[in-house]
Amino acid sequence: MRFKPIVAVAAAALLSLAACGGNGDSGDDAAKAGGTLKVSFWPDNPTFSCIDPFQVYWIESRSIIRNYADSLTDQDPQSGKIVPWLAKSWEISPDGLSYTFKLRDDVTFANGKKLDAQAVADNATGWIATVKATNGAAFGSSYVQGLTGATVTDPTTVVFHLSKPNSSFLQATSTTNLAITDPAEFALSPADRCTGKGVVGSGLFVLDHYTAKVETVLTKRAGYTWGSSLSTNTGEAKLAKVIFNYVAEDSVRTGNLISGATDIAWPRNPFSPQDEQLITKSGDKVEARSLPGVSLTLFANTSAGHPLADPAIRKALYKAIDGKTYATTLFGANYPAVQGPYNSTTPYFKSEAAKLAYDPDGAGKLLDAAGWALGADGIRAKNGAKLTINYPLTTFNSGAELLQAQLKKVGIELKLTQLTTAQSATYLKEGAYDITSTYFTRADPGALQFIINPEVANSKALATQAAAPAQTAQIQALFKKALETTDAAQSEKAYGELQDYLIDEGLTFPLAERVQKVGVSSKVHGFAFTSESFLKLNDVTKD
Repeated sequence: MRFKPIVAVAAAALLSLAACGGNGDSGDDAAKAGGTLKVSFWPDNPTFSCIDPFQVYWIESRSIIRNYADSLTDQDPQSGKIVPWLAKSWEISPDGLSYTFKLRDDVTFANGKKLDAQAVADNATGWIATVKATNGAAFGSSYVQGLTGATVTDPTTVVFHLSKPNSSFLQATSTTNLAITDPAEFALSPADRCTGKGVVGSGLFVLDHYTAKVETVLTKRAGYTWGSSLSTNTGEAKLAKVIFNYVAEDSVRTGNLISGATDIAWPRNPFSPQDEQLITKSGDKVEARSLPGVSLTLFANTSAGHPLADPAIRKALYKAIDGKTYATTLFGANYPAVQGPYNSTTPYFKSEAAKLAYDPDGAGKLLDAAGWALGADGIRAKNGAKLTINYPLTTFNSGAELLQAQLKKVGIELKLTQLTTAQSATYLKEGAYDITSTYFTRADPGALQFIINPEVANSKALATQAAAPAQTAQIQALFKKALETTDAAQSEKAYGELQDYLIDEGLTFPLAERVQKVGVSSKVHGFAFTSESFLKLNDVTKD
């Protein structure tokens, strides 16, 4: 099963499944300095291949970007805390409308230009222009909600201005999408920038070239001295070059790792239990960390006339879904069960596991009480109508079929409908579904609003149909409480209440924790994940 949304959602202090430090044995760094690291990724985006930081949502591209373009701040993968990087310090105004950053004065872009306050302010101008040019389609649009511009106080001081408070903005400054690049790139069209043309960062590697769907190559940058304090090595990269290629077949990617043809196998889906066993038996390692943000989640169409408009059926659905069996059947015995609307590595995550406990008898009692009687065929019916839930899919997969089997045990028929290309673009707007699935990767809980808050959602139809008007108003109120404050304790409280509310009202149905697993050669050392569960190369060496 691929963690791929049916709808492209702009698409994000968490539980790490393996030590984020990875293969921590460093050995003799001098002996290992240099060399070429080869990384095999899942295929490049077939419809929107892009390597420009502000525009791209493709996880693999963002992982590459992290290593050639630095950000104002960094985020600790363990605590979620925001720490200095290009900015030495910052202040947030009491009203939450101004963010003042004091910059380092020793940073340059890979082309030698100074990275100063004016360059940062020009980036802000470029982001805003790109939002307009792409009509909000650029993924970075969701990171700059309310941003109106930036002004320069002195060569090392820049002030960002917001039209309304946005507590997610500080975290946004740590992401790849708001990485700082040479502002000259914004003179080019968004399409040109996607090819890598004119895109120059300040990172420890330089973007040598990007050939969409074929390969991306990074080369070491000489003179780099301003790495984040979250890396052991804050200076020049220890590798000379990194080559990323794109391999469609999981088995081929695994085979290349085991044979030594590649050094890192980075799948989109977790490895199959068989492939994971092959990797570890070969002496290589599997590193793992949950991707932060919205878990793989089902969202119901609660509009009148749809079965999930009935809260009793929605609550029965929780008890009918066996999350633990779902996880272990698809991804192996040690794979974690989902615990709520957010993956466990998301700041302010709150476990809702008790409310998601598998209880088929309880589901049956709820449906009995609601008047849904079991028929001879094992499917419940009421007033002559069967209890059928329509789940449209672009492609059938084992996860959907397993869910179908689980729901059938309590008398619910899950109808898996194959979508045509045309239907996949319109079914949400037309409301031609009872349930659908999506997610959002970001190490901030504000990510969920871009799915379920109609004011900012990428699919207003999905957001509007996922909850009744009164429920939507409460969701919006909780987001407002969390986002329009400079008090972290208030944000945490509001996000906790939001997670409770979504489950108590039966508005989101978490299906799977999204875990990024990576096969790493025994010759590779210093592997680490960023807070976004991307690849961080600062400390990586290769025998």
